Parts: sequence; C-alpha cells; structure tokens
Amino acid sequence: MDVTDAETGAEQVRLVPWGEGDFWLLERNNSPEMTDHLGGPETPEELADRHRRYLALDSGRMYRVVLAEGGETVGSIGYWERSWQGEPVWETGWGVLPEFQGRGLAARAARAVTDAVRKAVRETGGHRTLHAFPSVDHPASNGVCRRAGFTLLGPFDFEYPKGHWITSNDWYVDLAQ
Repeated sequence: MDVTDAETGAEQVRLVPWGEGDFWLLERNNSPEMTDHLGGPETPEELADRHRRYLALDSGRMYRVVLAEGGETVGSIGYWERSWQGEPVWETGWGVLPEFQGRGLAARAARAVTDAVRKAVRETGGHRTLHAFPSVDHPASNGVCRRAGFTLLGPFDFEYPKGHWITSNDWYVDLAQ
C-alpha cells in the first residue's frame, strides 16, 4: 500500500507485510532512545517472542515501512486487537528508525495503516475504531496521530508493557468515515 503527497513532494511510503527476515528491525527498534516511552529495551528472548507474535497475528497485521522509491526500510507499524474500556478495538503502534525521523514518514505510515484497517474491516468485518496510545510525554508520536487524522479523546493510565504504567493519550479514528 502506497501513500502519496503530491502537493508537497513528500516522500512516499509503502507497507510490506512482516516476514521471517524482519527480526533485525526489532533489534534496531530496541535501543534505549527508541523505547524510552515504552518501558525500555526488551531482552533478546522478549524480542524473539515479539517476532513470533508478529508472524502469527491472525487478527491484525504488522508491516515494515519502506520508502516507495528505493525500498529502503525506515521503520515498522501494525495493528492488532485489544479490549479497551470494555469494547474490542484495533490498536496501532509504530517506530521509525532514528536516521529517518523528522521527515513525516510515521504520519504517512499511520495513514496507510488506517487505510489497510478500513479495507480489512470492509472485507471481513471487525471493530469500528482504531486507537493509538502514545505517552503524553512523547510529543513526536502525539504529533503523528494529529497529522494522520486521529482524534484526541484525552489522557488515560495505560499499562505497557505489562507491569509498567504510563499516562497515554487515547487517539482514535472512526473506521466508518
């Protein structure tokens, strides 16, 4: 799936389904600066478990985010099911490698994943909202949500990873629109 921004000449991104050979990207995203708002780096065993979960997702999907021109991997994004306030919803999350940050790629990937979820819901049914839960202290990820067209519902206490509580903003997209 490609995202274009012809008016601004912005770089285009493409979402490539997560594959067996994408473990290296989890390792790159596992640095202290990339996990600062997520409870810190995971152990090698936790990364291996995460990779297996990404490959086995039967409800949702993970992707590598690549530049449409040249195919260079710039990060990852995905969506999965979760229960939120007593309702089943889709959740999304992303990470853009440090050398590619600040170029609007995460917002374009978030719009692309929103389109992918909408398409999946139209084809097979599913939940009507997509949520993102960035820490209130993470201005870049909150900016991604805003630029990608998500609506802010407000701050909530959120457990991620298990046993680690943070205050996150709840941003959502109504998939029926």
